[in-house]
Amino acid sequence: MDHAVIRIGPYQLTNRVILAPMAGVTDRPFRQLCRRLGAGLVVSEMVTSDTRLWNTRKSRQRLDHAGEGEPRSVQIAGGDPQMMAEAARCNQALGAQIIDINMGCPAKKVCNKAAGSALMRDEVLVGEILEAVVSAVSIPVTLKIRTGWCSEQRNGLQIARIAEQSGIQALAVHGRTRDQLYTGQAEYDTIAAIKQAISIPVFANGDITSPEKARMVLEHTGADAVMIGRAAQGCPWIFREITHYLETGCRLPVPELSWQRDILLEHLDALHAFYGLEHGARIARKHVGWYLETLPDAAAFRRSFNRIDCAARQRQSIEEHFNRLLEGDLAA
Repeated sequence: MDHAVIRIGPYQLTNRVILAPMAGVTDRPFRQLCRRLGAGLVVSEMVTSDTRLWNTRKSRQRLDHAGEGEPRSVQIAGGDPQMMAEAARCNQALGAQIIDINMGCPAKKVCNKAAGSALMRDEVLVGEILEAVVSAVSIPVTLKIRTGWCSEQRNGLQIARIAEQSGIQALAVHGRTRDQLYTGQAEYDTIAAIKQAISIPVFANGDITSPEKARMVLEHTGADAVMIGRAAQGCPWIFREITHYLETGCRLPVPELSWQRDILLEHLDALHAFYGLEHGARIARKHVGWYLETLPDAAAFRRSFNRIDCAARQRQSIEEHFNRLLEGDLAA
């Protein structure tokens, strides 16, 4: 497959760096920012396949794609083929252009309901879910998996073959088993084996934290793209950094502090606008903590910032903090 072009159904991705879906993180403001800063594809937070639960504020916000660029990829999770098919149909009606199925989430509350990566234990059920969803919609369906349920049952390869046979159009693989959660090292040999075995696009995911690591993983696995999750938290410009490095072999300079501040304030304003001032101020705390993690005086600033519940005061506090950084008042 020509690495210059990755197609998912009628959609051609602009590059080889994709934002992974992360519950509680990849909301609409974050997706839009990552797309603007170079993500070739962004995927929504996981939405339950139980449409009866969609009336909650959380689900309504997760299902809101107003003003988003294309293609709009929405991730659904569940363990019942008919409910998953119905959820896919409803999301298509709400404007989704790609349905992504979650069989990669290791969270207990997801796995205990026989969803997420727990599904990988039952290959027959996997096939039934994939076929039900693919036949329920007229838009492309993609799948995210882990390498297996546990190290003794690393059946990602079998699942990948089932996915291709079921009509899945792209496959993201996180290089860990379910029982590893996010611990230990991601391994890429299984992803390489999966890429060899199937002909649909494969996206490598797990521990890709730098442009150099992205290139190493692409070379090692032969994957068509890398999928970035936690490394994008507080660093949404990682997408353009990786793309630039893959294209030129050179690293972009570290963004100026004033530019980082402007991106953070843009993100903050978008969170306040999307969630409302009060709720947005709460949601903003974790994002602000991630942005400042690598900057001087981060811990002390975060402690004081986390006590602020006024949106305008949050903005002022960030501006003041960056002014002190820019003036060199805070020693590195």
